[in-house]
Amino acid sequence: MNIVDAIIQEYTYEAANTRKVLERVPEDQMGWKPHQKSMSLGQLASHIAETPLWVKDMVQTDVFEMNPETYTPFLAANRAELLQAHDDNAAQAVAILTGQSDAHMLATWRMTVGGKTVIELPRVAVVRSFLISHTIHHRGQLTVYLRMHDVPLPSLYGPSADEPGFA
Repeated sequence: MNIVDAIIQEYTYEAANTRKVLERVPEDQMGWKPHQKSMSLGQLASHIAETPLWVKDMVQTDVFEMNPETYTPFLAANRAELLQAHDDNAAQAVAILTGQSDAHMLATWRMTVGGKTVIELPRVAVVRSFLISHTIHHRGQLTVYLRMHDVPLPSLYGPSADEPGFA
């Protein structure tokens, strides 16, 4: 098995768990924020659905120049749009990753902001960090948002307080 196959297997598992959480986003609470500095529930869920799009830049470029002034984040209008974006973006990420060589995945990738390097890591580490870990981090935040709205949480790595079995 090459490196990317292991990443794809892990990501596919995590994407299914992520979808379980996104399926529970209450449409009538998309604008709700737990704190004025926090993203809204809709922004957070949309960010999670959008994250797989970043794989294209991670895999198809050696240096990515991030421009925060021109970046427009995706914002889903409703749950159906959110789930469609997640499904499409996850499939696209897997398609882009499929067949990548170990040499390509081990090559150094950089992200710059204003010409300054802010990340410089092997491509596999960037994909693992931003596609998988970053998504899991925000998915955890989203489960707290959902709990605050008394939305039952799905079983992810084992039983939840709302789903006592393994789903």
